Amino acid sequence: MAREPKYFPLSMESLRALGSWAADCAERALPVYEKYANSDSRPRAAIEGIRVFAGGGKRTAQLRSLALSAFSAAREADDDPAAAAAARAAGLAASSAYTHPLADVQQTKHIVGPAAYAALALELNHGGDHNIGDGEVRWAIEHVTPEVREVLLQMPTRTAGNSRLEKMLYEVDEGIRNRALPEND
Repeated sequence: MAREPKYFPLSMESLRALGSWAADCAERALPVYEKYANSDSRPRAAIEGIRVFAGGGKRTAQLRSLALSAFSAAREADDDPAAAAAARAAGLAASSAYTHPLADVQQTKHIVGPAAYAALALELNHGGDHNIGDGEVRWAIEHVTPEVREVLLQMPTRTAGNSRLEKMLYEVDEGIRNRALPEND
């Protein structure tokens, strides 16, 4: 018997808070991509696009195009895994505006993906030093807002998985869920 999908309320304000935090996370890894392809502005444009939305702009088709362009940049950078991860972080940040109010573990990637991919990009850029990646994961968790945490809490918990990326996605997810945040006043 198939399970009915579970939906939850998701406001535009919550999506804006998510977009702002996702942009903050992804932007930390942007220099990794720009060092690889300094004339390619697609990941930066994706981050700028989500910042416009987070600042009160409309959720437009252009934002979706910016996200897809950043993902294209990531595919083209596959010969440099750190640069590709940085571009994916930007693409996921821009696509966070399109997070569905569906309690599905796949939707959590819209939330934790920008932070995990940025952490992976910076780790790979430093020769695979796990301390760098772990520090970025901690930074993302420490800077999460109550609105972002509230959205994540509506969704199922991720599992750790086997790859370094899957472990980082899990660590960001678990860290946000377990972080005690002050209530909004």
